[in-house]
Parts: sequence; C-alpha cells; structure tokens
Amino acid sequence: MKIYPKNSTNWSNGFELDRKRKELDSLEKSSQNSDFWDNQEKAALSQKKASQLKEEIESFGVLLNEFSEIKEFFTAFGQDNLMGEQISQKINTLKDKIEKRGLSVFLSGEYDKKGAIILIQAGAGGRDAEDWVCLLLKMYQKYAERAGFEYKILSQSFTEGGGPEGRLGVKEVEMEIKGKFAFGYLKKESGAHRLVRISPFSAKQLRHTSFAKVEVIPKIENDEIGGDILNPDDLKIETFRSSGAGGQNVNRRETAVRITHLPTGLVVACQTERYQAVNKKIALEIMAGKILGIKEKERQTSLAKMKGEKIEANFGHQIRSYVLHPYNLVKDHRTGVETTDTQAVLNGEIDDFIMAETKSFV
Repeated sequence: MKIYPKNSTNWSNGFELDRKRKELDSLEKSSQNSDFWDNQEKAALSQKKASQLKEEIESFGVLLNEFSEIKEFFTAFGQDNLMGEQISQKINTLKDKIEKRGLSVFLSGEYDKKGAIILIQAGAGGRDAEDWVCLLLKMYQKYAERAGFEYKILSQSFTEGGGPEGRLGVKEVEMEIKGKFAFGYLKKESGAHRLVRISPFSAKQLRHTSFAKVEVIPKIENDEIGGDILNPDDLKIETFRSSGAGGQNVNRRETAVRITHLPTGLVVACQTERYQAVNKKIALEIMAGKILGIKEKERQTSLAKMKGEKIEANFGHQIRSYVLHPYNLVKDHRTGVETTDTQAVLNGEIDDFIMAETKSFV
C-alpha cells in the first residue's frame, strides 16, 4: 500500500478529490441562485449531495494531515530506534485507514452508501439449517460491532425448541444494519451459505450439511419511496398480533404489519415496534429494498446474457462454505479467499472476504 502525498496524481486519481471539489463548488454556487428553492425536492437532494461531498473531502483531509505529521515526525527523529517504532506504528495505522477509505472507491453503486437490511432464511438441512441461521445472524452482528455499525432485529420467525441447551431454531430473520456504506460492504454476502459440521442435534454425532440463504438489500428511507419503486395499488397491507418464540401472541392489539407486493408475490412483515404505523413504515422500506434488488438482479442477468455468461440459479450453488469437520476451513467460492480460522469468521471477522468480493465484483 502506497501513501501518496497531497499533490500526488495517484492520490487525486484514486480518490477523485479534484472532481469532488469541483462538484461541491458547483453545487454551492447553484444554491445561491434566487430560484434554487422553487423546486424544493431538487434543492433538498442538491444540499444532501453537497453535504456528502463535504464530508468525504474533509475525511480525506484528515488522512492527508496525518500523512504530513508522519513526515514531520520522521524528519525530526530520523532513524532513532526508539522513535522509529512509534513512526512504524503510525504508518501502519494510517495504511489501514487509507485501505479502508480506498475500498469506498469501489463502492460507486447508487445505493452503496446506504444502510443495509440482511435477510437470512433456513434452507435444506432441517434443524441444523435453522441453527445455521442463528450462527450467521451472530456473525453479522459481530461484524457490525467491529465495523462500528448499529444493528436491530426487524423480524424473526421461530421454530420449536430442541437440541443442545434447548435453543430455539429460526426459520428466517431480518436485521437492519445502520452505517455509511453498510450496504456497499455487505451486498456481496447475498447467496447460499453452506455449513458442514458434526450436528449438535444428532445423537450419533453424525456429520451434517445445511444451507442458509442470505439476502442483502439497501435500506431505503420512507421519503425516498416513490411510485416508480412502489405503486400503492400494487400493495396488499394486513395487520395482525405480534408473536414471539413458540408462536404465542405477545400483544393484544394488531400492531404487526404484513405487506404483499401483488405483481411479484413478495411478502414482508414487521412486528418489532410497539406501534402499527412504525411497523408499516419499516415494512414499506424493506419492500422497496427488495423491489430494487429484483431490478438490479434483472439488470445483472441481462448483462450476463449479453456477455454469454452461464447463469446459476440453483439454491445449492453456494457462494461460501464453512467446514467445521473433518477439518476447519471457510472458503469463498467466487474469489478463492479462504482461512482455517473458522471461529474468527463466525465471530464476525469477514473483512478479507468482503474486500476481495468488493474488488472482484465491481
């Protein structure tokens, strides 16, 4: 990893600082026009874009200042052994920051900067698949914590208890992850995830293979949902009582909301909040993300057909395998990235997979 000085062509090209400064200058000038607020929706979008550009430019400025400080530090202390170790630590820290910031260059999709909603659904494998959903949920929660993101469970569908410690299985779960670029980082996690292990539900300690489907969609804010995304006439909205583990009702009022998108048959439910209006808002946002996801898949499929690529639609065509027996290995089948530290991966250390996926599938 090279650390480029302020006037370096590579630095400017890599992070497009010059383009961003020019775009910000243009937006700020247009905001001074007397007719700027005639179109309030357009003006609000312009201000939002200007705010984002300003934040990006300032964050790069912080990195440049840190680089300058390291240069001054090195000039002052040279090859001093004691100070050299501190300089080395500062350089490594800055390299990590630049690498993380550099990854955002690859995240140029329309919704990459948004938060994400992760949907995990049990596939083939019975109770093991339902337990696999729980393990994947914890993996993404741990990843979110390490990345400085916030997360919240939006919906869970439980199964009967059983197995070790009487833990419940989960048929499917929806979780929101809040944070800038959360969707961009996680979008390539979508696909089938395969687990091979000694089943904790097998009295004979047999090895078992199970699958779970992960879907990652962008978090679309309610005020961004227009008729081009969701037509109200295409939606069937129902209410019902919230339920907990085992299916028992946990609320006397019908606060939970279920929305069906009639043209596609997609169904979204939300029951985590106390108020029906809030659950409806969340369900609409999830549905909007799903519809956009379908449109993006159609676009990618169309491109693949034009390129003559083979399109796999098989659910069992896993993107990643997690083998816990007879050996330890997690391997991503798209990029070839692998590790034998399976416990670290299940504890949320999936950065290497995410970086490789992001750089390979832009």
